[in-house]
Parts: sequence; structure tokens; C-alpha cells
Amino acid sequence: MRLWLIGIALVVLFFVSVVGIREYYYANLKPVSSNSNAKTIILAVPSGATIAQIGNLLAQRHLIRSSWVFDWYVHSANLSSKLEAGTFALSANNSVQHIANVIASGHVAEGVVTILPGKTLAQIKQSLINDGFSVANVTAALNPSLYSNLPIIADKPASVNTLEGLLYPDSFDKTSTTSASVIIRESLTEMGQHITPSMQKAFANEGLSVYQGITLASIVEQEVSKPSDRSQVAQVFLSRLKQGIPLGSDVTANYGAVINNQPPSLSYNSPYNTLLNPGLPPTPIGTVSDGSLNAVAHPANTNWLYFVTGDNGTTYFEQTLQQHNADTAQYCHKLCAQP
Repeated sequence: MRLWLIGIALVVLFFVSVVGIREYYYANLKPVSSNSNAKTIILAVPSGATIAQIGNLLAQRHLIRSSWVFDWYVHSANLSSKLEAGTFALSANNSVQHIANVIASGHVAEGVVTILPGKTLAQIKQSLINDGFSVANVTAALNPSLYSNLPIIADKPASVNTLEGLLYPDSFDKTSTTSASVIIRESLTEMGQHITPSMQKAFANEGLSVYQGITLASIVEQEVSKPSDRSQVAQVFLSRLKQGIPLGSDVTANYGAVINNQPPSLSYNSPYNTLLNPGLPPTPIGTVSDGSLNAVAHPANTNWLYFVTGDNGTTYFEQTLQQHNADTAQYCHKLCAQP
């Protein structure tokens, strides 16, 4: 009798759970806002972004209620392979269904300029030219001296004459009269707003200046794609810096080769090659997102010294070189150019 009652209870619990999950799903498909005049938000979806990463971007901008529900809907609607990179005009009064279909349709917003995370200054320059600005206008706009009154420029060492890494990745309005310098100023201003006093203090606690913190964040940005890995990768690099071990970052080596008009190379000897040189590179190597800045400001409480991202997208962390080499041999063939 008791087993029979337990069985009934389990069945009831199962159906209640199913109903609860179903209600949660449909409730979270609804728009975040019922305000018909909700502000239009320009969202940049980077190339190669996963469904989970797009869902997280939408949730961070308060465009959807749940990244999990977005993921579920995209799969159930067979849109998994249809989501596209681009810049989209969305609103909090849009449902999940509408937002997913806009991104899948490729209906990108017009009249906006987008700077993406992980992009070098050379790539941003070309993107601005592609957006209709003249070469001369863009070249002039990238002169740091034009923005000497901005706080983020004050954090740059006087010996550095480049805006590399200081532009905040976001989308900016562009009209027929907008100059490239207006876009650059807006981006630099936004970057300064993201370097909060608490972040500056956190950098200092790690023994970094603001510029050094941005530089390390730019490396973290390009080393791993999963936000969940960034704080651990930041911890690895910070530990190596404190112990006097070269960072050993492939992306810095490749950057050093490319800016010297060479093909990407791990052996090209430039000041940026942290496989060959100790410490941080002279400048950041690209734009950084909040996720990477926060990872450097608040690294994981772990004690790894090595990591490698496998061909399956999983990042493996280890304490010894022997363990790291074993991970590389087992998991990283294509990405690590192994046979």
C-alpha cells in the first residue's frame, strides 16, 4: 500500500514538474517590457557566436527574460543553423520568437557602426572604411592626440601612440554627417565608463595598472571563447606574471607577426611574442569585452599554470607542463597543428 502511494506521489510530482516547466517556458517567451515605446537597442552578434553566447548577450542587454528559454526556442523552431552574425535593432517589447527570427533572417540594422570584441585596430580601421568613411577620415580619427581630454587616454603610457585595445566594442549611430572621429570618441568614452573605480582597484590588487589590465584582458578575450573559462585563464596568466614565467600566449605571437606584415607565426620574434619574451606585450592586441575585463579584475581562485583549448571547444587546465603536454596531445590536434 505504501509503495503504491509513493508511486502515485511520484507520478503527480512528475506531472506537476512538467506543467511548471511548461509554464516557465511560455512565460519567459514573452517580452521583457509591455511598453510599446520601449527604446530600440542595437545588438552586435559576432561571427561564430554560439546560441548560448547569443542568448547571454540578449539577457545582458535585458532583451529577453531567460537565455535558457531562448536556447530552447531556437532549437525547437529549427533555427539553430540559421542565426547570423550582424548588427540588429531590437527592443525589450519584442518576444523571444520575434528576436530569434530577426537574427535568423539577417535583417541587420541600418545607420549603425559596430566595433566587435577581439578586433585589432587595423581590422576596425578597415571596418570603418567599409562603413563608408574615407581612408583619410579614418586615419585622422585614429590619432590618440585628438582625445587627450578623455580619462581612458590618461591611463595610456605617454610612450604609446596607438588606440589599440582602448575602443569599447559596441554599436554606434551613424548619419550622413557623422565623422569617424565621432564614433571613435563615443567608443573611447564608453570604454572609460566601463573602467570603474572598483575595477581600477581590483587591477591594482593584482599588481596591474589600468593599461596593463586592459592589455591582459585583450589576451584573455582572444584566447578562449567561452565566458566561463575567462576567469580561470586570467588566473593562469596572472600567476605566470607573478612567478616570472612567460605568458606563452599564441595570440600575442601571431599579433606581433601580423602587425609587421608577416603571416601569423609563433616563432616570429617581436616584442609581442610572449612565448619568447617575459611579461606583458607593449600594448593590448585588440578590443575587450566586459567579460574579459572582469575576468582579469576578478580571476578565479585556482592555481593552474597551463591551459589548452581542445578541438572540441573545451579548455583543459593543469598545474604541470607534463599534464599540459598530455592534454595537448590528446585533445588539440587541428587547433594545435598536430598530426
